[in-house]
Amino acid sequence: MIQLSKILLTGSSGFIGKNLTEIFKSDYLINNYIKGDNIIINEEVVIHLAGKANDDKNTSSPDEYYQVNTELAKKIFDAFLKSDAKIFITFSSVKAVADLTVVELTEDASPNPITHYGKSKLFAEQYILSKEIPVGKRFYILRPCMIHGPGNKGNLNLLYKLASKGLPWPLGAFDNNRSFCSIGNLLFIIKELIEREDIPTGIYNVADDDALSTNEVIAILAESQKRKIKIWKISKGVIQTAAKIGSILKLPLNLERLHKLTDSYEVSNQKIKTAIGKPLPVSSKEGLLKTFNSFNNR
Repeated sequence: MIQLSKILLTGSSGFIGKNLTEIFKSDYLINNYIKGDNIIINEEVVIHLAGKANDDKNTSSPDEYYQVNTELAKKIFDAFLKSDAKIFITFSSVKAVADLTVVELTEDASPNPITHYGKSKLFAEQYILSKEIPVGKRFYILRPCMIHGPGNKGNLNLLYKLASKGLPWPLGAFDNNRSFCSIGNLLFIIKELIEREDIPTGIYNVADDDALSTNEVIAILAESQKRKIKIWKISKGVIQTAAKIGSILKLPLNLERLHKLTDSYEVSNQKIKTAIGKPLPVSSKEGLLKTFNSFNNR
């Protein structure tokens, strides 16, 4: 294990950044990146979290994604190459590869992003991969799926709000499997990448071990609230017709929301687990229970 004392962190105000700072502050000196054109890195490790998140409401201009997710990543990485820093960890996304997938997503899949968010992340990846890396330096491109944890304000909030009213879950007829990524597993992986020299440079998917169906997630949510699960298996055709009408009338249940709640998106974490050689500390169910319990207590 190498002994490191300083980390340069971008995106410290985001969900991952806040958790990383809280957990790592006793082991490392963390310096937050201050925006500016002249980027000078004096730390041993760079963790690049800053980015433009996917805007589901489509109110962002395409240029915002490329300026932040591509151009800023390129500037930070160029500064890393010029510095004495040894480790560069940057956050991409599984959406840099595919917005939808019918098979388990691995790192070998050919990227074909559709959205500007996914494309901007892919362009940053390609830039990093195109550079010659000096001896003694390592980089890691992490592609997490849906990240969650206490305090998170992501897509699980939508599911929570819909299902926590005690009403029956009406989408039980849809059979799907989705991968999630708990903040506990993510921070564990980052710590391993920093503290060890035997993990190869490269691209790694980050996900919990088990993909879960939405029905299973609803069951976990009900368990967190200590109430009986209620799942209705209404005909898919009826639900899809209602969602089409909802799209026209701008109702809560529309086609876009239906896809988010019922589509499958499985992500393989085998490559990172093999590289680390250790089991992930948080199970899929345990991670979701922690997240939902934090929603219950707010």
